[in-house]
Amino acid sequence: MGNITDTCHDNEGIYFFYNNSGKPIKTEWNKRDYVIVTLGMIVCFIVIFSNFLVIAAIFKNRRFHFPIYYLLGNMALADLFAGFAYLHMMLHTGPWTIKLSLSQWFTRQGLINTSLTASVLNLLFVAVERHQTIFNVQLHSSMSTRRVFIIVLLIWLVAIIMGLVPQMGWNCTCHLSECSTMAPLYHRSFLIFWAVLNLITFSIMLAVYTRIFLYVRHKGRQMSQHTSTTRQRETMMNLMKTVSMILGCFVVCWTPALVVLLLDGLNYDKSLVLGLEKYCLVLAECNSFVNPIIYCFRDQDMRRTFKEILCCNWSQSHKNRGFSEVKFHTVEQENGKSRIPKAIERSNGTPLIHASSEDIPERSN
Repeated sequence: MGNITDTCHDNEGIYFFYNNSGKPIKTEWNKRDYVIVTLGMIVCFIVIFSNFLVIAAIFKNRRFHFPIYYLLGNMALADLFAGFAYLHMMLHTGPWTIKLSLSQWFTRQGLINTSLTASVLNLLFVAVERHQTIFNVQLHSSMSTRRVFIIVLLIWLVAIIMGLVPQMGWNCTCHLSECSTMAPLYHRSFLIFWAVLNLITFSIMLAVYTRIFLYVRHKGRQMSQHTSTTRQRETMMNLMKTVSMILGCFVVCWTPALVVLLLDGLNYDKSLVLGLEKYCLVLAECNSFVNPIIYCFRDQDMRRTFKEILCCNWSQSHKNRGFSEVKFHTVEQENGKSRIPKAIERSNGTPLIHASSEDIPERSN
């Protein structure tokens, strides 16, 4: 047994590794396979369509040409890539798997790792940006466009590296006893690393959004004691709802898949891991089309741009350059709107808000 595990098997076929891990590899389709692949492809098309719509809206409407929207656009790009990566997997799964070479199999899995890592990192950076914006009195994020593009490049660099790591050597082709069950060519230690890394990222996001939630609730109580402005109360509720949706959807979509990956890495019950595998992957992929709904579909100006795109109207949003109706207001800004005159602020050379004559109080002589 020692000679077998110490010998590399790079020239073996896919069936050899699946048989070694105890994962069934099918040669014929059954009803369950059709249901899973069909469900997966439907999710893929929804992901591709929704995120393409978000990217097109940001490109079309000059009101979205600000750093925060570039970051959201990159998140949509990552989710769009995830849709294509998962569609590629659906077309190379089931009985088609046995026909793949080792490099093709690593490419299939690597695309999934790259896309999902990019999506998670984008969510993390958006969480950090939301935290800074809400806790600072500013209309848009203070980060420059250059910094945003550096962050975007960093996200994709890390995601691509994560996708290539198993193919570059962190696999079990030379250590058959350490092969995982879900991914028979992956080393168990890599699954543990990848799952724990994402769970840590999730914990950081949870901590950030929890702090935002507590801050918003505290400010909401202060508002109820000092003012009865309806708009302020609505702002508090919208922020709380958004935070709850982000946390809830991320937990529901990602936790099952990460837990199953971790269990597989720890060599837990193979039958349980295999039974939950495909459903957990589909559920995790659902997060890629939930993101546009949470971050963009709640923006009235974004919805208006979506309608223009679907109606093939490519000129209306360019007539008046301004800013989105959502404006990403902070709590302090909402508190001061009715009391403090707003000076013209600028972000990337573009005026963000103008004080009208009605907003300027009369000076006492």
